[in-house]
Amino acid sequence: MSFICRRGLSTLIPPKIASPSAIGATQDAVRMQRVVSFYAKLPRGPAPKFQPKGILQRYANRYFYGENASKAPIVHLIAIFTVFGYAQHYYFHIRHHKHNAH
Repeated sequence: MSFICRRGLSTLIPPKIASPSAIGATQDAVRMQRVVSFYAKLPRGPAPKFQPKGILQRYANRYFYGENASKAPIVHLIAIFTVFGYAQHYYFHIRHHKHNAH
């Protein structure tokens, strides 16, 4: 394994804080107590399930995340652009020629 790969993996693995030689010293005992109290405060178990609150969050949760992720938003975007484009075309062009000859 190359040095770069080992260096990349070493950043993922925490250092050995609780070595047997460091536990006996007073300064290290205080540091160890802070580490233990920090880890004791962390939540245990699985993370709570995300509950979407707004319209965009519900849409994103439905179509982008989890096993129900799909390509439907692309179809929705095309449909919205089509409707919006036709509405603009009607407003700026078609309605003026509705009853008059071109």
